Amino acid sequence: MNNENERIEYKREFIDDIAKEVIAFANTDGGEIYVGVNDDGTPAPLENTDDTYTRITNSVRDSVAPDVTMFTKYSLNNGVIKVNVSEGSSKPYYLKSKGLKPSGVYIRQGASSVQASPEQIRRMIKLSDRDSYEEMRSLEQELTFNTAAETFKKHNIPFSEDKYKALGIVSINDELFTNLGLIISDQCRHTIKAAVFADEENINFVDHREFGGSVFSQIENAFEYIMLNNKNRSVFSGIDRIDIPDYPEAAIREALLNAVVHRDYGFSGSIIININSKCIDIISIGGLVSGLSEEDIMNGISQPRNRNLAEMFHRLKYIESYGTGIRKILSLYSDQENKPEITITPNSFRLSLPNRNIGNSAKQDIPSQYQTVIDYLKDNGSMTEEELQELLGIKKTRAYNLYKAMEKDGFITVLGKGAEKKIILK
Repeated sequence: MNNENERIEYKREFIDDIAKEVIAFANTDGGEIYVGVNDDGTPAPLENTDDTYTRITNSVRDSVAPDVTMFTKYSLNNGVIKVNVSEGSSKPYYLKSKGLKPSGVYIRQGASSVQASPEQIRRMIKLSDRDSYEEMRSLEQELTFNTAAETFKKHNIPFSEDKYKALGIVSINDELFTNLGLIISDQCRHTIKAAVFADEENINFVDHREFGGSVFSQIENAFEYIMLNNKNRSVFSGIDRIDIPDYPEAAIREALLNAVVHRDYGFSGSIIININSKCIDIISIGGLVSGLSEEDIMNGISQPRNRNLAEMFHRLKYIESYGTGIRKILSLYSDQENKPEITITPNSFRLSLPNRNIGNSAKQDIPSQYQTVIDYLKDNGSMTEEELQELLGIKKTRAYNLYKAMEKDGFITVLGKGAEKKIILK
């Protein structure tokens, strides 16, 4: 007989880890295992072939996942059992007792069966499960779904183990958790990072947070954080006070959901949220799905990268329908001078929401005294407190309260102190 090689393995007798050899061949290019043959290739016929045959078939059937029996054939000749293993179509195959990790996954390397590396396992998963990341089997299988269960319950949608396959959080091949399962699990490794900056260049931090756990809790926590930093500007119509938030709540919601649903989870980076006085930038990993253009997005055409995740969010009524989010955001700024901006690269999608209370003075209901001051500053560049009092015919205390309010609302900047104090447009 031939020597052992990448396609041939000899066993003097049955051993408990023969399933490991079957796995290695099924995960590579197939091969043959001979039981009842010495390492040098000389025959060593088995005494009890029937018993050994049964033990081998039972071991392969009971120890290997996914089911590999359709890729294994057995034959008996002169006290030697031959196990012919074809390359499997549902890689990676693994020991049930170890799970989908290097200690349970084997490949053929030369004349030996060795543990596969995490990268080799990922490659096999991708080739077997095709290109949909959310449908690939997750390398992390110790998952819990406490947050997901609470979310589904809140929306009166059943969530139980018998629903996992229909939802796409377990694989149809072997009922292992998919990457979608990982994404909505409490152990989700993807995060959202949010930061508030003191400058428009997003250099100087005021505060920053990172939100982890299930994407459901990430969305809730990130939204709450943004809203805490969504300031109001107060204007008056007659005696009525009207509060205008810097950013429409619905626009924040749609932008955040768009980032979570459409990001490329094949990369480990976080969704980034940058907040400054001028705008909110929400940046997700992954450009447009192949075949789509920015014009398509603006026209409401959508091809979700994560189809099952998008469908789940649709069922939970987080999103109304595919392709409406961006158009809804734009409609919320229809009366504004500054519009949301979209920047797309091959690997990122940035949506920038402008602060409605900056740069839109002509379209806002501004108190008449505010407008008088603004017009004066446009013509003269600056003014003193005394000039403010004279312009409006008001006393010092009223002038002080007025320019402090205008400064807080983002219309002016006050420079210097005392006699050197100057009021200028922001």
